[in-house]
Amino acid sequence: MASGFGYTGGRSRCFAYWQEFSKCYSQADAPSQCRVQADDYLECLHHTKEIERAKAIRAEFIKQAEHQAKEGRKVADLLADGVIVSVGNKQRDGAPDDKEQ
Repeated sequence: MASGFGYTGGRSRCFAYWQEFSKCYSQADAPSQCRVQADDYLECLHHTKEIERAKAIRAEFIKQAEHQAKEGRKVADLLADGVIVSVGNKQRDGAPDDKEQ
């Protein structure tokens, strides 16, 4: 941990994890006793497990999309099932309004 300060001058986002790890390390007989706290701190810094999980989810989505494409579903149907296309706040250009003026 370089300084303990975040970009805005306050505490960094991982400061609490650093404190837990530091406290454990100072009281432990062997550094291996603090492996859990070290893993939490490193995950907060680098997001490795989060990125791994996101990649696995994306790979599974692509795998299912390819499988369904082979079954003959249209691309628009695949995208509509997997992602948010619209939340209905704005009308698309050329889309008819429900209100008649």
